[in-house]
Amino acid sequence: MAAVLGLDTSNYTTSAAWFDGSRGDNVGKLLEVPQGSLGLRQSEALFQHVKRLPEILAALKKTGLPCDLSALGASTRPREVEGSYMPCFLAGQSQAQGMATVLGLPFYPCSHQQGHIAAAAWSAGRMDLLDRPHLVWHLSGGTTELLYVVPDGVSVRAECIGGTSDISAGQLIDRTGKRLGLAFPAGKAVDELSLQAQKRSSFKVKVNQSTFSFSGIENKMNALAEAGEAPAEICWYVLAAIIGAVETATQQALARYPDLPVLCAGGVASNQLLRQRMIQRCGTVFAEPRFSTDNAMGVAILTWRALEKEQP
Repeated sequence: MAAVLGLDTSNYTTSAAWFDGSRGDNVGKLLEVPQGSLGLRQSEALFQHVKRLPEILAALKKTGLPCDLSALGASTRPREVEGSYMPCFLAGQSQAQGMATVLGLPFYPCSHQQGHIAAAAWSAGRMDLLDRPHLVWHLSGGTTELLYVVPDGVSVRAECIGGTSDISAGQLIDRTGKRLGLAFPAGKAVDELSLQAQKRSSFKVKVNQSTFSFSGIENKMNALAEAGEAPAEICWYVLAAIIGAVETATQQALARYPDLPVLCAGGVASNQLLRQRMIQRCGTVFAEPRFSTDNAMGVAILTWRALEKEQP
C-alpha cells in the first residue's frame, strides 16, 4: 500500500510524518517562544504553524516521502472527549483537508492524544498494544494523565483513571526552568542539571487512587530558589517528586488492572531518570525520545490503519 501523510500542529510543535505500514519518518520544529515566557497565546501559535507548515513539508519530502499518497490525516483536537478544542490544531487540519480535497484522497481526523499513543507504541515496537487494553501515561507540557486505553476501531479510546489534580508535570518542570532562568521548554535542561546534584534530597508526594497534586512541590521549589539552593539540587528535587508520584500512581493502577502493559507517551516521558525508574519498577514501555515529544508519526499511523480498514 502507498504511504499516507499526517500533520500535527500542537501547542508548541509543528510536525508532519509519512507512514507506509512499516516504515515512516517525522519532521518537526518547536514554535518560537520569547525568552522568559511560559508559552504562547493560541493566536500566535496558530500563526506560527501556518507559516511553518510549508517548510516542514519540504523537509519531510527530503526524507523520502513517497509521491503517490493514498490518504491524509491530522490531529484536530487535544483529546477524544466532548468539548476538547484548541485553535492551533486548525492549522494542520485545514492544510490536510485542503490537500485531500484537491488530490481526491480521503481525510482521517484523530486527537493529539491518540496520536501520542500510536507513535509511542510504534516506536517501542509494540503496535500490538493498539489492539488490546493497556495503561498509558500521557506526560506532556499540559497533560499528566494516567489512561486506561482500549481498542476503538482503528484507533483507541482512553479513560482517565489518574494523574495530577492541578498543574501538570510539564508545567512544573517549565516553571522550575523559568525560576532558574532556563530556556522554554525547560525539560532537557532540567533533566541534565538534575544529574549534577550531590545532595539529591526529595519529597514523597501523596498519591490517592492514582491521583496527586504538584502545587505543593512548586511552592517548595520556589522556596528552595529563594533560599539560594543550587539549581542542580532544585532540579533533582522536582524531578524526584514527579517520578515518585508517577511510580506510585502506576503501582496503584496495576493493583486495579493487574498484568496490563504500561506505555509512556508525551514529551516528559523522554526524561532519563523517569525512564530508568519506570522500566525497573513497573516494566514500563517507552518510545524513543524523538517520538515521545510532540510529533505527527502517530497521526500518520492511525491514518494508515483507517485507510487499510476501508480497502477491499
